[in-house]
Amino acid sequence: MNIAKEVAGRANCIRRQIGAVLVRDKQIISTGYNGTPRGIKNCFEGSCVRCASTVPSGTSLDKCSCSHAEENAIVQAARHGMRTEGATLYTTLTACTQCAKMIINAGITKVVAKEDYPDDLGTRLLKEAGVELIRV
Repeated sequence: MNIAKEVAGRANCIRRQIGAVLVRDKQIISTGYNGTPRGIKNCFEGSCVRCASTVPSGTSLDKCSCSHAEENAIVQAARHGMRTEGATLYTTLTACTQCAKMIINAGITKVVAKEDYPDDLGTRLLKEAGVELIRV
C-alpha cells in the first residue's frame, strides 16, 4: 500500500491523486495513477472539463478525460504482456463501477484498498464476482 501511495503522487488529476499497484506471484507487474491518457494535455493544464468543474465526486464520469489508476495499471500490464489473472491490486481507493468491471474481467482475484469510493456499486460487483476485497 505504501507503494500505491507513492504512485498516487504521480497523478496529474486536479481532483484526486489515486495510485494502484498490480502484483502477481509476489512481484509488482505494473502501476497506475489517475490522469489523462498518453499524448493528451495534462489535467493540471486544463485538459479535463469535468475535473475543472464543481460536479460532485463520482458523477459525470462520461465527461472526464482522465483514466483511473486501476484502469492504467491493468492497461500497462497488457501493454507489456503481463498476465493479470490471479493478481492482487493494491489501490488507495476502492474501485468505481467501470474499474470494478475491468478488475473482474482481467481475472484479478484480490483488491486491497485504503479508502472507499463514494458510489458502492463497484464494491458490490467485486463481491458478487468473488473478488476478495480487503480494506486497510
